[in-house]
Amino acid sequence: MTEVQATAGQQEDGHPVDAVRSESSALAGYWVSSRLVMLALVATGRLEPAVEVEQRYQHWYEGFLTGSFPIGDVAWQYPPGAALVMLGPGLLRPLGYLAGFVVLSLAADAAVVVALRRAGRRPGRSTAGAWLWALGLPLLLDLPYIRYDVLVTTVAVAALLAQRRRPGLGGALAGLGAMVKVWPLLTVLGTPRGRSTRQAWLSLAASAAVLAVVLATVFRGAFGFLTAQHHRGVEIESLGGSGLQVARLLGWPGRVQGRFGSLEFEGPHVSWVAGLSLLLSCAAFGWLLLWRVRARRWTAATPYDAALAAVLLFTVTSRVVSPQYLVWLVGLTAVCLTVRETSQRPVAVLLLLATAMTTADYPLYFWRMIDGDGAAAAVIVVRNALLAAAAVVSCVRLWHASAGRPRDLGATPC
Repeated sequence: MTEVQATAGQQEDGHPVDAVRSESSALAGYWVSSRLVMLALVATGRLEPAVEVEQRYQHWYEGFLTGSFPIGDVAWQYPPGAALVMLGPGLLRPLGYLAGFVVLSLAADAAVVVALRRAGRRPGRSTAGAWLWALGLPLLLDLPYIRYDVLVTTVAVAALLAQRRRPGLGGALAGLGAMVKVWPLLTVLGTPRGRSTRQAWLSLAASAAVLAVVLATVFRGAFGFLTAQHHRGVEIESLGGSGLQVARLLGWPGRVQGRFGSLEFEGPHVSWVAGLSLLLSCAAFGWLLLWRVRARRWTAATPYDAALAAVLLFTVTSRVVSPQYLVWLVGLTAVCLTVRETSQRPVAVLLLLATAMTTADYPLYFWRMIDGDGAAAAVIVVRNALLAAAAVVSCVRLWHASAGRPRDLGATPC
């Protein structure tokens, strides 16, 4: 009898088995129901028609089948690894390109929530990350399933979660992700000094180099994207763009022009705003280098917190801030929340608010923003203010937790 009672009272990673199962069921139930709504939105196409996938991605896919990158297409601004994403739906050819793409995105979404859930069940960890991902992604409505950012984020999340026990694997995954959309290379920024850093960074360089050589051998024009990026201007949803939105309401004579696959401002002083964005990106890089040199305390949360801070900085200072970029930030924040001692909980709140405001921006107010509507300008200013605040709070708390004086930790509880 005693043995039966002991078995019934077993604990799983410090939590009663019944509670663990109940939470898992609740998470699975919410994930399934919310994703059915997202899929329904994709099917109707009323909020955001899947033009990006059906026209642009599929067109690129057909070009890859002939052995060539989209040479001369100014909208192609991705590293060569993005070819793998465009070719992926071809593995599900009977479904059609759009359906195949959505199925792959849905599978990637499921893989992220499962990985975060498993990570959160270890001692000293939390399932808050899995819940944040499950709750945060639907705030963008159907957009995550008709852009390829969920697929990239899946690789980045896997890279971060692998770093603790297998830094070489984490670095290799980060390298693959960087060859798909650059930003995942920042996931190795916070690896602890010493052997872990060497393994992660060398693996990143090796995997990225191997994939680049293979793709450059198989396809023509693998590095044509570099010249297209050089000419990018100030996109209307960027931090600089929101400033120009306000300036237009005050009489600035600029206008919106479609260029390089996005909508950018043209007019007096736009080049100054673009230059300031680049200067801020350089300053962000300098701050991250300083943090890396000054950091003295590493916890299980530090690599995750550093990755979020880095990607936030480069998102906020970029000349382009597309709505789907919030998928990256939700994913990285979710990884941070798998560790109870993370310093980024206030950042998670700000980013959830920013994600909700992003949907108000696009698609709800987007077309009015192009015309210079005041309410639309207010929406994008608030969204970008939330992102900027999240970046500042993230960096301050990361510094206090790992590079500040020990007494600072008491002032900034995790």
